[in-house]
Amino acid sequence: MKTLFIAETFSYSGEQLKSLYAYLQWGLLGDSVVAWCGPCEIPFQHMVDGEDLRDHSRIAGDQMLHFVVEVFHRDMHFGVALQRLFASLVADLIRELRPELVLQRKGDDIYWEGRKLSISIASVSGVSTMVHFAVNVNNEGTPVATCALSDWKISAKDFALQVLERMQREYTDLVMATQKVRPLGSW
Repeated sequence: MKTLFIAETFSYSGEQLKSLYAYLQWGLLGDSVVAWCGPCEIPFQHMVDGEDLRDHSRIAGDQMLHFVVEVFHRDMHFGVALQRLFASLVADLIRELRPELVLQRKGDDIYWEGRKLSISIASVSGVSTMVHFAVNVNNEGTPVATCALSDWKISAKDFALQVLERMQREYTDLVMATQKVRPLGSW
């Protein structure tokens, strides 16, 4: 899995959740995850979560750390599992950096004291499975009660680099685990 932290700041609108985004925009061909900081405002025409669409939920934040993951030859079930793995990696890293915090992961969302840290969605395209995962860098501009990396004095860039490294390692290990097992009945 290829990774890249993008130094420039730009908004996430949902338009980045499309096939070959990392390749066409940033030159990363194949399974990849890119990260950057920027605002978030997802208009309904780019929203893919049916529950959010039905509820007319606003998804926004003035400053978030965004991750877009793309993997090939995988299905939606794998994408949701990858999304939850990503949430677990993020929560684990925060717990290591701030052991006094009691974080809860509920599905693909992370909470602290009832306030939401993350947003996420998994979906499929004609050629790949994609995940958008983002954590609040600050609590400004969010439509619900949130917590943020700034609450714990965690640098968004340093955090992103550690998450990218952990995701790359975990994904590589996951793929290797599928390649070292004999099929049942092969003895």
